[in-house]
Amino acid sequence: MAARLEPGSPAPDFSLPDARGGTVSLADHRGRRVVVYFYPKASTPGCTTQACDFRDSLERFAADGFAVLGISPDSPEALARFADAESLTFPLLSDPDHRVAEAYGAWGEKKNYGKTYEGLVRSTVVVGPEGEVELAQYNVRAAGHVAKLRRDLGLEG
Repeated sequence: MAARLEPGSPAPDFSLPDARGGTVSLADHRGRRVVVYFYPKASTPGCTTQACDFRDSLERFAADGFAVLGISPDSPEALARFADAESLTFPLLSDPDHRVAEAYGAWGEKKNYGKTYEGLVRSTVVVGPEGEVELAQYNVRAAGHVAKLRRDLGLEG
């Protein structure tokens, strides 16, 4: 399992393809705070709940100076279908070789129904304006995560 990030450490930079055929880099957001969240699979119940919570809170995050980026191992085409179906307006990024997830400590051992396997660990990392990790949360729950994240960041509701 990749080492988990700690507050104060540099956030690994990345450039990944997005759902709309472009490329998004963490460096594109230098100067503002960024919520980078990792989710296992587009269009699944938990991931849809979490993505829709971010969608519904996007204006408040933007007003508080944050960008939101979602990263999964899905293809850009699958991400585009997910974004269209759920009216997701923030970037969804494709990390099929899980290189970025590994760099962020969001790829590792998981257990489900008694089986152990390697996979994406639902995680959220908040990156500060200068590229430092402000907050790193691993094994987060899909439902209620956005509200908890806002509380942990000292933001209202």
